[in-house]
Amino acid sequence: MGLWALLKKGNTSSLMAALGNTAVAAAKGVAAALSGSGAMFASAMHSVADAINQGFVFAGSVLAEKQPTRRFPTGFGRVINLFCMVAVMVVSFMAYETILEGFHLLAHPAQASNFWLNFAILLIAILTDGAILWKAMKEIVREARVEAKGFAVIPAAFRNVGRSAPPTRLVFYEDIVATLGAALALIAVIVTQLSDFKMLDGIATILIGCLMVGVAFKVGYDNMVGLIGVAAPKDVEDRVAGLLLADPDVREINQLRILQEGRTYHVDGYVELRVGLTLADADDIKFRLKAMLLSDPDITDVTLGILEDNGVRDWRPELTP
Repeated sequence: MGLWALLKKGNTSSLMAALGNTAVAAAKGVAAALSGSGAMFASAMHSVADAINQGFVFAGSVLAEKQPTRRFPTGFGRVINLFCMVAVMVVSFMAYETILEGFHLLAHPAQASNFWLNFAILLIAILTDGAILWKAMKEIVREARVEAKGFAVIPAAFRNVGRSAPPTRLVFYEDIVATLGAALALIAVIVTQLSDFKMLDGIATILIGCLMVGVAFKVGYDNMVGLIGVAAPKDVEDRVAGLLLADPDVREINQLRILQEGRTYHVDGYVELRVGLTLADADDIKFRLKAMLLSDPDITDVTLGILEDNGVRDWRPELTP
């Protein structure tokens, strides 16, 4: 597969987020330097972290699409988890610097200037991060194969975020924090402009840093689980089992294990076929079942063994056709 074909298969949410946050980070950085606002500095740091992370994650999502090789027969799905772990380290470092700046502002409150510049840039940042977050929510719904339109996308995204690809999850979590962080910074800029409560600048900066720490822990945990190897969600297992049991020659599922690799699944199992089949017929059925499962775009590898029906119910009753 050529480079351009791989790039087209990369995670579009992370690419859009990287480009959007690069522009937002540059604007916030200029505003923070001109105004001296700590909350603007914290929000700029978060946007820098987001831009770097999502650039890394897009690169990882491209590499994860490489076809399996002789040396790596199960593919490169877990590469994206490694790139997301690098992103977690970047977020953690930026969070530390942000919290440090917040405590400095608490000890030495500063009078920010250029109110309207800060106001305009933070409003643009909220709209930009909100648009990226909306795109990530729609991507979650699409990847989870859930039907939702309009505002129904929001609860559907929260319910199904665990079934989305690692890059989409990272963009989702980071842009929730980015939108909240920009809103906090905007509140801090308005309050410090209209009142003498200058410490709010430092408080908002610390809160934004803590939100970044929360994202780092959540994304880090999800990708650590992905690197170890995690079972597919139950609804995916049920769907695969239902497809197998719907075949007229399959009497039972003896064993089924589905492993999640990035955003795709590897199926490994044994099915029990009706009694009296010849070996040639049983082989044909096995290859037919394998081809059927591989037609699902989420399944990239299938290993099936065949057994003769032993008359014992091994699979869960609720999965019986």
